[in-house]
Amino acid sequence: AENGQDTGPRALDDVLDLVPADPRKGYDVRPVVELVCDAGSVLELQPGFGRAVVSALAHLGGAPVAVVANQPAVKAGSIDTDAADKAARFLELADAFHLPVVFLADNPGVMAGTAAERSGILRHAARMFAAQARVRSAKLHVTMRKAYGFGSSLMAMNPFDGQTVTLAFPGARLGAMPAESGADAAGLEGDSRDLLEHSELGGAYSAADTMSYDAVIDPRELRNALLDALRLSATRATGPVAPRAPRGILP
Repeated sequence: AENGQDTGPRALDDVLDLVPADPRKGYDVRPVVELVCDAGSVLELQPGFGRAVVSALAHLGGAPVAVVANQPAVKAGSIDTDAADKAARFLELADAFHLPVVFLADNPGVMAGTAAERSGILRHAARMFAAQARVRSAKLHVTMRKAYGFGSSLMAMNPFDGQTVTLAFPGARLGAMPAESGADAAGLEGDSRDLLEHSELGGAYSAADTMSYDAVIDPRELRNALLDALRLSATRATGPVAPRAPRGILP
């Protein structure tokens, strides 16, 4: 549907084709964003800068929202300095206009390596984290396939960050680093390695058991779950929106 008619719930049958099950395979997240949001409503900002993150304005259920999504087609979704700067500025914009923010997380963490460190990645990533922590409008987080290390915190996965809802796809992988890399670093083999890799596969359910996630959802129900979360956030409004003065100093 076009022209504002696509505002109701619908299943996302195509999402299973757009998001590969193998977390090591890249894909373009932009068709996922377009599928989740109301038809024809997505406007991506700064598409040529910081391409490891997609930032877009859109409508969801007829309501304006901001979307921050990792882009696995670029650097496997690792957040580098440009991506962190773009996301931080976009989050400030979204919060200034009281826009709910949808975070679609699928990243192996913050960009690592000598070049990244020389570029000041930790300071830039800290700025993105501070910007998302200062957001006071509704925050809707979804871990699609993976979110490792500080990369998960940048995408508002932490349960203490005031999210309206935190969701995960089945099989979402979490941790300080991928289990395979951790096993290599620790020199694990045999049953110990298998146990570590197996435990990673159940990470989303384990996190849901401890209320780090509100629910583990069928990917095809993503839009409907986000619509429910937007309705929930509307019931929590305490008064008319008003200008917000920024607090604190960003790194």
